[in-house]
Amino acid sequence: MITTEAAAESAVPAVLGDAEATRASEREQLVWPWKDAAIRALVQRIHQLQAERAQAFRQLEEGHRQYLSSGPPYDFPRYRSTVHEVTQAFAAASREVLAVEAELAGPRAQPLLASHVRRLQQLEETRLATVALLQLMGTPELTGQDSLQMHQLKMKVIKTMEAISEVLQDLRFDAESAE
Repeated sequence: MITTEAAAESAVPAVLGDAEATRASEREQLVWPWKDAAIRALVQRIHQLQAERAQAFRQLEEGHRQYLSSGPPYDFPRYRSTVHEVTQAFAAASREVLAVEAELAGPRAQPLLASHVRRLQQLEETRLATVALLQLMGTPELTGQDSLQMHQLKMKVIKTMEAISEVLQDLRFDAESAE
C-alpha cells in the first residue's frame, strides 16, 4: 500500500520553477558547448577528440604490455581496470563526435562534413575492434595460434589508421571550403 507521504516523495513536479528551469538550461549548455561555434571550431574539436583517442589507444597498449609482463600469474584486475578507463574515454569521445556529426548534418546543413565525421567514427570503431582482437590473440593462452592472422590484423590497423588520416585531411580541407 502506498501512503500519501510516499506518493508525495516520489511525485515528479509538473512544472519547474524559474530557478530550476535556469539550472536545467545551464546543464544543457554544459552538455553541448559547441552549439553556436563556427564550423572551424567544430573541426578543431574533432581533431582534439582524435588526439584524446590516440592517447587512449596508447594507454590501452601500455596496459596490455604491462599485463603481459606481469605474469604468470598475470595481473588481470589491473588490466581490466585499464580497459574500463579506456572504454569510458572512447565512449565519451564517440558521444561528442556523434553530436558534432548531428550538428553538421542538421542545423549546419553540411552533409559532406557530416559524412566525413560519420566515416571517421566508423573507422575508429573498426580500429578499436581490431586492436582488441589483436590484444586477445596476444594473450599467453592464445599466443602462437595464427601468426598469419595476427599479421593481417596488424596490417588492417595500419590501413585503418591511414584511412583515418585521409578522412581528417578531407574534413579539414572541406571545412575550409565550407566557410
